[in-house]
Amino acid sequence: MTHRASPRRILLAVTGLTPQVVTETLFALACRADSPWVPDEIHLITTASGAENARLNLLLPDGWFHRLCADYQLPPIDFPVRNIHIVCDAEGRPLDDIRDQQENTQAADFITETVRSLTEGSDSELHVSIAGGRKTMGYYLGYALSLYGRPQDCLSHVLVSDVYETNRDFYYPTPYEHPIHSRRGDKEITVDAHKAKVELADIPFVRLREGLPERLCSGKAVFSRVVATANRGLDAPRLVLDVGKREVWADDEILDLSGTEFLLLLWLAERCARGEAATDWSSEKMADEFLLTARQVLGNSMGSDYERIEEALDWRKVTTIKTAKYFEPHKSRIKSAIVATLGKQAAARYLIASTRENAIALNFLPLDPGQIEIIPA
Repeated sequence: MTHRASPRRILLAVTGLTPQVVTETLFALACRADSPWVPDEIHLITTASGAENARLNLLLPDGWFHRLCADYQLPPIDFPVRNIHIVCDAEGRPLDDIRDQQENTQAADFITETVRSLTEGSDSELHVSIAGGRKTMGYYLGYALSLYGRPQDCLSHVLVSDVYETNRDFYYPTPYEHPIHSRRGDKEITVDAHKAKVELADIPFVRLREGLPERLCSGKAVFSRVVATANRGLDAPRLVLDVGKREVWADDEILDLSGTEFLLLLWLAERCARGEAATDWSSEKMADEFLLTARQVLGNSMGSDYERIEEALDWRKVTTIKTAKYFEPHKSRIKSAIVATLGKQAAARYLIASTRENAIALNFLPLDPGQIEIIPA
C-alpha cells in the first residue's frame, strides 16, 4: 500500500502597513485547540512600502513571525523574503501604493495571477486571508479565489478583540504575560497581549474554476478577462460561421475545428436557422443532406476532401448504426474544442444536444435562429 503525501499547505494574505494580520492569522490557524492548521509556507501580496514593513517587523531574526513560531513551538514554516510578492506596474516597477484606476487594474491582475499560480496543481491546499491591505486588495484576493479556488481551499478574515485590534504593538496572543501600550479615549493604558482573543471568521465563496477554460487555469491570468469569461454563461450565445474562411466563432472566440467538424456544425447551424433543428444521424436522408452541405462548400472534384467524406459515409449506409457512428466522434471533438475555448459553463450553450423521439436519437444545436450568423463564401 503506497502512502500518499499530504497536500502542501499554503497561507496567502494581503497586507498594507499592518503586517500583524499575518501573525494573527497564523496564530488563529496553527494554535487553535481543535484541528490546528499549520502552513508549510506563507506568501504575502503587498506594496513596496508594505513589503519593507513586513520584512522588518516579521522576518528579521527577532521578528514577530519567528517569535510566534518559537513561542508555540511550531514546525518549520517556509517564509523567506522572496515569498513577499510586491504589486508591480506594467513595466515591472514595484508600486508603493494603489492610488488610481490604472494601479488598481494592475493590482487586480497581479493578485489574480498570484492566486492562479498557487492553485495550479492539485497537490496543495490554499488558505487565503483578506484581513489586511487596502479594501480593494482584499476584494480582488477574495474574487480571485472564487475564480480559481478548488474544493480544498479556504477563505477567512481574522477577528481581534477590540482593545488590541488597531494596536501596532500587538502581533498575537503570547503564551505568557506581555504588556503593550494602548489608548482608551485620550488616556494611555497598558494591556496584556496574553489576554487577547483572536479568531478566524470562515467566509463561504462560490467556486467558479470548473467553468473556466483550461487556458485560463494554466496561462497568465488577467482579472478583467477571467471575469468576463466566467460571466459568459449568463449572456446570450452568438455563433458565427464564416464559410469562405471555414472558421467558427463562439462568444467572439475562434474554435479550433477540423474541416469535417466545421461542416458538421455548419450543417446543423443551417438547419437550426431554417427551423429544422432535429437530425436523425442513423437516417440515410440526413447523411445525404450532410453530404450536400459538404459538396456545396468543398466541391466534388476527384481526390477532394469531399470525396473522402463521401466514401467514409457511403460504406456506413449499409447499417443505420454505422451511419450514426460516423458523426459521433466529430460531435465529441466539437464539444472538446468548445469547452477548451470557453470553459464548461459558457460552452454548454453551444454544445450539440440530443433528445429521443420514438426510440430514435435526434441531435440538434440548442440555439435560436437569431443567435446564428452564417457568412457565405
